[in-house]
Amino acid sequence: MEILKCKHCDHKWATRGSSLPKVCPKCKSRRWNKKPLLKYLPKSKLQPKFKINDELNQGPMALALMEKRYLLKDKNEDLLETPKQMFRRVARYVAKADSLYDKNAKKTEEEFYNLLSNLEFLPSSPTLMNSNTPLGQLSSCFILGIDDSLESIFTTLKNSSLIMQSGGGVGFNFSKLRPEGDVVRSTSGVASGPTSFARVYDVTTEVIKSGGKRRGAMMGILNVNHPDIEEFITVKSKEGTLTNFNLSVGITDDFMGAVKENKDYWLINPRNNKKVEQVSARKIFNLIAENAWKYGDPGLIFLDEINRKNQIPHLGRIGVVSPCGEVPAYDLESCNLGSINLTKIIKNNKINWQKLKQIVHKSVHFLDNVIDINKFPLKEIEKITKANRRIGLGVMGFADLLIKLKIPYNSQEALNLSKKLMQYIHK
Repeated sequence: MEILKCKHCDHKWATRGSSLPKVCPKCKSRRWNKKPLLKYLPKSKLQPKFKINDELNQGPMALALMEKRYLLKDKNEDLLETPKQMFRRVARYVAKADSLYDKNAKKTEEEFYNLLSNLEFLPSSPTLMNSNTPLGQLSSCFILGIDDSLESIFTTLKNSSLIMQSGGGVGFNFSKLRPEGDVVRSTSGVASGPTSFARVYDVTTEVIKSGGKRRGAMMGILNVNHPDIEEFITVKSKEGTLTNFNLSVGITDDFMGAVKENKDYWLINPRNNKKVEQVSARKIFNLIAENAWKYGDPGLIFLDEINRKNQIPHLGRIGVVSPCGEVPAYDLESCNLGSINLTKIIKNNKINWQKLKQIVHKSVHFLDNVIDINKFPLKEIEKITKANRRIGLGVMGFADLLIKLKIPYNSQEALNLSKKLMQYIHK
């Protein structure tokens, strides 16, 4: 197939083989470029020439991504491994944690390798990039608290920089910071507010390329009763602002009740817990919806619902989530993430529930091992993470699963299946 261009009207049209038209389909001119502008080659000839073979039949885009980001290289940027060797490196390293519990690490290595190389489960980027390397930081997500002092603000900024340098992302809740214009007694000045400090974090992240291979990721949360909530909601209306942040408003059952009943609610100064102003809950909710539609942020974090589902509530109330919202966690916690490939559980046009069960068990084993084998960026994070052992197991390929099962994506049947799948995985 060839693309030809008319010399008279610049119209382009496709032809196949010897069936070249004598005239332009648009202006009927007989003057067109005899040499094709573009020749479509067979797919085999379009494959880019990579330095590695496509051992796992993943396609050129996946191969290019692995070569650029995940496969180990020497100081000259020459590849040191193939995709299969990468999965072997990861499987061997993570399986070593079994030796801490007198288990057969070699057997576990084979289970993990088959799990990864068959693409039934994949861990997040830091685990693939950093397993069995001097860095050795395998966790995806971290939570850092921020208190209302310059010392806390910039200590957290330093720690988040170290985390992002190692390949992790960080979630913050800025709600403890006093609002803009509030008094600062130590200097007889006024506070600049949480949004201004979020900008400081954003600029710092911009100059730190996460893990040396990708940009940093952060979640910024402000509770809905903070006096600066309107500024926070609309901050991304100015192009180029907080581009390294996902933003979310922390909301409560009481706030949603006020929205439903069209009532006002109080904004509270976090410095002294005093009421500042009453505002319309529905106005704030509409402002959130409008800015989310226009600019993609902010999202919503349902704080009460998170804490209802908290499995270790005796440790306190959770107010922060990971950068993409996957996992709620306490300050100084980290979390390992991974996803089950749902396209791998289809057999004879049906879901193989027994295979899914096996994949879930192996995936949980894998993510739990990462906690033991990980090299944490801070000792405080290591202590809390090993005590709570939080993991995040999700899914990918749901749309492809529906296609294989011939279930419309926008159907009740699809919703029912998604609920059944996640209940089964959770169980």
